[in-house]
Amino acid sequence: MTSERFAAEYLSLAETFWQAAWYILEDTAEAEDAVQELYLRLWKRRDVLDGIRSPKAYGLTLLRNLCLDRIRQQSRLETADPAPEPLGEGRQDERIDARERLAKVLAAVKSLPERQREVLVLRTLDGLSYEEIARRTGMNNLTLRVLLSQARLKLKRQI
Repeated sequence: MTSERFAAEYLSLAETFWQAAWYILEDTAEAEDAVQELYLRLWKRRDVLDGIRSPKAYGLTLLRNLCLDRIRQQSRLETADPAPEPLGEGRQDERIDARERLAKVLAAVKSLPERQREVLVLRTLDGLSYEEIARRTGMNNLTLRVLLSQARLKLKRQI
């Protein structure tokens, strides 16, 4: 993969990656570090990136794993510390619950049929209008709305 293509396909997703990392880590500096580590790993693997169909999905999956590794590493360091922080325990539980919910949502989204998942991602994550999604996918507005409704209903049932 050339550096120009890497910049077009992956570097253009920096804001999306940062938002996802911040949602998981709930810390600006940690999110920035996670995204930076993601880009380092992607660049090291640039020879195999040509075969990736969805750079955004691939990057988000890698980023999620990096963030979860950071959380695990941080929790190992905190458990090794003999002085617990009593004020942060409830907040830590909330963060773990949020991460578990996120993992559940991601798994549910992955289990959706391809067309439903595609429409859901374009509408929800990318924030595209129905008209823009219709242009990109070649589907009509009614089909898009039905697919989106079905995807949301399946997600509600699974979560």
